[in-house]
Amino acid sequence: MKRVGTWAFYAIGALAFGYLALYAYAVFTERDLKPGTPIHIFRKPDAPSYSQLDVQLLASRRSDRTEAA
Repeated sequence: MKRVGTWAFYAIGALAFGYLALYAYAVFTERDLKPGTPIHIFRKPDAPSYSQLDVQLLASRRSDRTEAA
């Protein structure tokens, strides 16, 4: 049982050390963001536009209400 506790202690220490190493890597390699610089978000050109779909759905629901009345 003592050996298992020792190995568990080493494993937790290794995980903590790995986490700190990843954190240091992220801090030192971060992109230089400046106020006013645009953030580029890339998306597939053929991806559907869900906001346009919402407008079409609302328009169709409104026309359904006026026809039913």
